[in-house]
Amino acid sequence: MGQDLRNYTPEDEAFWSSTGKSIATRNLWISIPSLLCGFAVWLYWGIITVQMINLGFDFEKSELFTLAAIAGLTGATLRIPSTFFIRIAGGRNTIFFTTALLMIPALGAGYALQNPDTPLWQFQILAFLSGIGGGNFSSSMSNISFFYPKKVQGYALGMNAGLGNFGVTTMQIVIPLVMTFGLFGGDPMILENTSGTLIGKIPAGTETYIHNAGYVWLLLLIPLAFAGWFGMNNIRDEHVSPDIPGPVGAFSTITFMLLIGFVTAAFGLWLMLPAKVGGSGFMVSKWIVLPIVIALTVFLLKLIPGQIGQNLTRQYKIFGNKHTWAMTVIYTMTFGSFIGYAATFALAIKVVFGFQHVEVDGVMTHDLANPNGPSALMYAWMGPFIGALIRPVGGMIADKLGGARVTQWISIVMVASALGVAYFLKQAYVSATPEEFFFPFMVLFLILFAATGIGNGSTFRTIAFAFDKEQAGPVLGWTAAVAAYGAFIIPKVFGEQIKAATPEYALYGFAVFYGVCILINWWFYLRPGAYIKNP
Repeated sequence: MGQDLRNYTPEDEAFWSSTGKSIATRNLWISIPSLLCGFAVWLYWGIITVQMINLGFDFEKSELFTLAAIAGLTGATLRIPSTFFIRIAGGRNTIFFTTALLMIPALGAGYALQNPDTPLWQFQILAFLSGIGGGNFSSSMSNISFFYPKKVQGYALGMNAGLGNFGVTTMQIVIPLVMTFGLFGGDPMILENTSGTLIGKIPAGTETYIHNAGYVWLLLLIPLAFAGWFGMNNIRDEHVSPDIPGPVGAFSTITFMLLIGFVTAAFGLWLMLPAKVGGSGFMVSKWIVLPIVIALTVFLLKLIPGQIGQNLTRQYKIFGNKHTWAMTVIYTMTFGSFIGYAATFALAIKVVFGFQHVEVDGVMTHDLANPNGPSALMYAWMGPFIGALIRPVGGMIADKLGGARVTQWISIVMVASALGVAYFLKQAYVSATPEEFFFPFMVLFLILFAATGIGNGSTFRTIAFAFDKEQAGPVLGWTAAVAAYGAFIIPKVFGEQIKAATPEYALYGFAVFYGVCILINWWFYLRPGAYIKNP
């Protein structure tokens, strides 16, 4: 264990049965919890902000939506350099180092949450740093793709992504529970509004240790860093990582490439944010900023001199393949929706159903607490739980029926369920008793989460068959990078539409995008004369 591998040939049946399968399994089962922690640290702002409202932190609701959006933008941008880490730095080196880096935002969040007077900009910096966890997905998926033969790629990648994405559900269950007692000491805060956990509501006036939301992840991250170093492998074959440096060199390379992602993400945020919170004040549209950030990141990485630049030039060949762009759009529909909804779900439940929406002097108001509203922390874990749990199932179904066919079916389900969620959101946000619409809203949203999970698994199968072994890993990383911007776009759009009192418009827009994806999937992979038939 821990040694570098040469002549690793998983497509060779004899090698796979005698040696490869056990090596791949060991690397997978260390990769999964490491990825789980990455998702937890990346997306815990969706839960933390709900409790910040309950504790009376002095921020506007729309400002709290920006924390998840900032983490989403950074995490997605860091996936672009992370896409290329495996060939440049090796799988073992990458997973160990990026897992260890998660300790920085976890410690910082725990410290900042101990003080209710911590300014917003400090939370924004911590949300920015927690994007490290989002970036880890691309390197993790690329790494695991090299360990398994094509015949089980749907299963292997579905397991890594699906169980790794359980970090969202794990976080949504663990954080509310650990906030109820002094696990790490410190002074508690007092709830001003009713909160909740998986096992029930917690009344106002109860002591809460919100700082545990950051510190608790150290209990996993520290042993996982050791497991990654001593239990995983670098594959030194030509099509994977032939020329990786020693550990210090690998860590330095990863750090430098991550810094490029941080710089471009910070530039994008600067363009969008108002001057009062350190932005440019230009308030440039997110639809303009995102292409700028993506293109600038890719361009700056390409300027790295020497062997790294040459290595990237080889991997950049994926951009000349039309299937890279088709699968980027389709994967964004599935994973982008999953991660964006996961980042938004709890706060959306709190804002829409936790308040009464009543007309006062001809003006609709949304600030009166709803005593009959559902607890966001009791229900928010269900959607990501279903979406993550069903992902390996989607991969296995696609291995039998074809990835594109399964993707097409779930795309239609996503359109229908998104429109249904939009309808009930609209009804709830103009009602003094929004809880009446919560059950159908919840059911349809769970269906939407399930569809994203199945589709995510089916797209893994398509990528494995549409690309050769050398390109499949980088393509997985690249599509995951672009799709991860859903963790920025969806909270941002929800926040804007909540502020405009039209939350249903967000779902209408997403449904239209799903319709476009149906056409792309059909044209590339299902129509008569398709480029590749039902990969």
